[in-house]
Amino acid sequence: MRRRRALSEEEARLWAGVARQTQPLPGKHLPDVVAGEPTAVPTSPSRAKKAALPKAIVRRIAAAMAAVPKVEPVSPPTLPAPLPVPKTLMPAYQAPALKRKVPPLHPIERPVTRKLGKGRLPIEARIDLHDKTQIVAHYALLGFLRRAQADGMRHVLVITGRGASFGSRGVIKRSLPHWFDTAEFRPLVAGFEPAERGHGGEGAFYVRVRRR
Repeated sequence: MRRRRALSEEEARLWAGVARQTQPLPGKHLPDVVAGEPTAVPTSPSRAKKAALPKAIVRRIAAAMAAVPKVEPVSPPTLPAPLPVPKTLMPAYQAPALKRKVPPLHPIERPVTRKLGKGRLPIEARIDLHDKTQIVAHYALLGFLRRAQADGMRHVLVITGRGASFGSRGVIKRSLPHWFDTAEFRPLVAGFEPAERGHGGEGAFYVRVRRR
C-alpha cells in the first residue's frame, strides 16, 4: 500500500525548476505538483522502484561531461644521461723526483788553509760556539751555514772552543765532524779543516760552504 504526503514549499519549488528544464516524451507530460498536495511516497525503500531520469536530462549530463577538457597525462621529464664514473678518483701515482746526490766531503787543500790563515783568502763570516751546549751549538751552526750558503759565501770560520755538555770537555769539537756527515749538513758543507793558529788553531775550523 502507498500512502500520500504533502510536499513542502521547498520541494515543490525544486520540482518546478526541474520541470522547466525537462522536455517530456511525446504523449507524456509532467505532473503539476503544488505545495501542500499529497504525493505518493513508497512505504519502504526496499520495495520502491527507482524513477528513471528523463532522456533529455541524461543527454544534458552527457554533453556537460563531454565538454570537460580531458587531462592529458604528463610524461616525466627526460633526465640527462649520467656521466661516466671514472675508474679511479685518485691521481695517477708519480714517483718522487730523485734528489741530486750530494758529493762526499773533501778536505780543504793545504795551500788554501795557508792563504786563509795569512789573510790572502777572505774569511767571509764566523760563528763562536764557545760555551754553548751541544744542542744549542748544533742548531746555531745549522742556521749559520744555511745563511752563508744563501748569501753565496765560500769560506767561513767556526770556533768550537771547549764547549760544555754533560760535564765533558771539547764535546762540540768532537761532534763537528759527525754533524757535517749528516743529512742536515751535507748539502751545506763541502769540506773542513782545523784552522791556523792565528784563527784559534785546534779550537776552530775552516769550513768550505757548498755551492747551491
